[in-house]
Amino acid sequence: MMESYQSFAMLYDELMEDAPYDEWIQFAMFFIDRFAENKRTLIDLGCGTGELSLRFREKGFQVTGVDLSAEMLAIAREKEGNHAGNITWVQQDLVKLEAPEKYDIGVSFCDVLNYIINPEDLKAAFQIISNVLTEGGLFLFDMHSEKYVNDFLANQTFGEVREDISYIWFCDEGEYDSTVEHALTFFVKTDNGQYERFDEHHIQRTYPISFIKEALSSSHSRILGIYSDFSTATFHEEGDRFFFVCQKI
Repeated sequence: MMESYQSFAMLYDELMEDAPYDEWIQFAMFFIDRFAENKRTLIDLGCGTGELSLRFREKGFQVTGVDLSAEMLAIAREKEGNHAGNITWVQQDLVKLEAPEKYDIGVSFCDVLNYIINPEDLKAAFQIISNVLTEGGLFLFDMHSEKYVNDFLANQTFGEVREDISYIWFCDEGEYDSTVEHALTFFVKTDNGQYERFDEHHIQRTYPISFIKEALSSSHSRILGIYSDFSTATFHEEGDRFFFVCQKI
């Protein structure tokens, strides 16, 4: 199951201001242009505050953004502003996704699927996503690699002090293999000069590529390619982030 970002939603965009959103778009468009039979509708699974959904709309897609967090979606709607109506925002858990239509393209980037910590739930999510795609539809997603989770995140502490926001982030090894539990504490400066504290707890898990391949196969998805770290040409087992390009069969 995916967790809902709560207080963190209001801080998310500031903390993610350097995120490589344009690289996700470039990666996706490379394969959409190459393999997609139809390019009209796109569903952004785990859309967060809408940064990728808005960019895909600019590429000409009719976009549906799905997220579990009402707070994240509220920010996404606010960003949409005067263009309201061009994107459909839906609050749902993608493990239980119900879509009224089928889509030509499905994307799930920024390690959204790492929040699914039950292997059977991941299999179910792949099947549900396949079900909401048109025949021949593409599904593109990324996940943290096992090496990244175990060697870089697990049992590490991160922190940052900014003028208006400071945080400390504990990443503890989780109960299951290749799982990390994130305990985040934020201190946000208010209008009166005082600091307000917010706490968030999240769990992420990643899986062996062999399991992901098996799960995709059982969902009637054909893997067109596996890539690493935004490359559209190569795969390195030492990569931090793996990308999967799949097609419904």
